[in-house]
Amino acid sequence: MTVMEVTVNDTYKARVFEMIFSDKKELLTLYNAVSGTNYTDPNQLEINTLKNAIYMSMHNDVSFIIDSRLSLYEHQSTYSPNLPLRYLFYVADLYSSMTKDANLYGTKLIPVPAPKFLIFYNGKAPCPERRELRLSASFNVPDEEPSLELRATLLNINPGYNEELKKACKTLNDYSVYTARVRLYAETMKLEDAVNRAINECIQEGILAEFLSKNRAEAMKMSIYEYDEEKHMRQTREEGYEDGHESGYKDGLATGIKALVQTCQDLLLSKTKAEKIVRERFALSDEEAHNFIQKYWISGKK
Repeated sequence: MTVMEVTVNDTYKARVFEMIFSDKKELLTLYNAVSGTNYTDPNQLEINTLKNAIYMSMHNDVSFIIDSRLSLYEHQSTYSPNLPLRYLFYVADLYSSMTKDANLYGTKLIPVPAPKFLIFYNGKAPCPERRELRLSASFNVPDEEPSLELRATLLNINPGYNEELKKACKTLNDYSVYTARVRLYAETMKLEDAVNRAINECIQEGILAEFLSKNRAEAMKMSIYEYDEEKHMRQTREEGYEDGHESGYKDGLATGIKALVQTCQDLLLSKTKAEKIVRERFALSDEEAHNFIQKYWISGKK
């Protein structure tokens, strides 16, 4: 595969996914795999990835236009129900940039490319193979026919999930294998050693071999950053639950349990499984756990 050298922009933290699919040939292969198309000319792609979005210093991983369609791709190792809201910010910035010289107050309709939002997920938390996330889930008041909606499709690319998709895009499969090895080796080794081992093995086995060989230093740096970020977010969430229990204060306990119940729902766990997790995490009786589930379970939440 042809790989361009990648330099990390100092204004934000690049990610390995973004580094790999900044190459038009690789991005076109991924687009064909998820869209069922057969484009062959990478120059048909117009990459317009946001590097300095104004909202919370966020940037999207990869966005591009092909055949008058706008695609926004994100990689996530930590599930967040706020991705549709973030995508709304991204696409608003992109449309604003595309139409900056247009007469938005005129009588002539200004055409914009139709958007498609995809999330490639490879985190440790359980996740179905495919899941639709909706902006309307964020609304304070449920609306059966929301005036504003944004639908994003989350695809689980962990080993054992969406294998047909990964078969159609070898680089996506290779990325999945590489990140899974980093995570596996980091459980028993120093993180830097784990990343180094994963890189060496993958190069030897032809997994992202050319990319990792040409961009070894940056891939190493970004892999360590991504793993640390994922671990920090997971530990922060867990510590919040523990603090709520260990403080001994009813308010703190209730806050921790409420957050855990909502997380269980976000991960599509059943009430029974959520009740078991709450009971074990906070050392509650069956009745106490059941009562908290009844209190904090959000009916109708998807």
